[in-house]
Amino acid sequence: MKLTILGCYSATPRAFTNPTAQVLDVKGNLFLIDCGEGTQVQLRKFKIKFSRIKHVFVSHLHGDHFFGLIGLISTFRLLGREAALHVYGPKGIKEVILLQLKLGNSYGGYELIFHELVSKESELIFEDDKVSVYTIPLVHRVYTNGFLFKEKLGERKLDINAVLNYNIEQCDYRNIKLGKDVVNIKGVLIKNALISSDPEPPKSYAFCSDTKYTETIIPIIKEVTALYHESTFLEEHAHLCKKTKHSTAKEAATIALKANVDKLILGHFSTRYGTIKCFKEEAKEVFNKVLLADDGKEFEF
Repeated sequence: MKLTILGCYSATPRAFTNPTAQVLDVKGNLFLIDCGEGTQVQLRKFKIKFSRIKHVFVSHLHGDHFFGLIGLISTFRLLGREAALHVYGPKGIKEVILLQLKLGNSYGGYELIFHELVSKESELIFEDDKVSVYTIPLVHRVYTNGFLFKEKLGERKLDINAVLNYNIEQCDYRNIKLGKDVVNIKGVLIKNALISSDPEPPKSYAFCSDTKYTETIIPIIKEVTALYHESTFLEEHAHLCKKTKHSTAKEAATIALKANVDKLILGHFSTRYGTIKCFKEEAKEVFNKVLLADDGKEFEF
């Protein structure tokens, strides 16, 4: 998995920071997660091909998480896109996007498929042969979901030296990768464990923004490879969390600790702070493996 942060700051865009948007690469499949204002410019800046994005996941209908979507959809049309685009988001996202396209007389060229979400329980919303995507119900001022991406177990690794030693024909390589025993050129059945090794353990990524502190998400995100959790405030402004339904860096770290995740990535920083280094310092008082998101930053796990 490779995560590219396009924007990770809250509320208003600035000349040097952007609202929430990120791209997750899962075994060559690109998924756009949230689409704040300026997302398509960031995609250009970091050389991410528009045509590779076929699925967009929108957490909620606050502007700093989806105001860039209509621009991106319109640009796809101008670029002559033909492939369908799937949009997953709260009920109402279809209405707001189609109204803008209708009034601008700019709909057409490719199929837009909306998957509107209403469940308050975690549910499977996308699946193919490489990955499954589940919702993570969050607690915010409007209906909000995070998203959990879980890799599926990959193919077994071919031990080419063992394969040659056992006189196995090349036409059987595919079956070996699929975990099957094969018959060599002498008619002897060769056990798969002798000629292949286990695939890499599947990885997982949980995106949680925006939300107040809630332990209801812990069973869903238990032991994920990487957790992105909003950390809008430092402890000095913890009193603002109740009104805004956001979290502090320490609260994000507490979730990471209780969920036993491998890595915590902090993001959705309030722009009131002069530096984001303090977020990491406060979070590390609770949980050790803390990383800071920032515009243009990449994480591989």
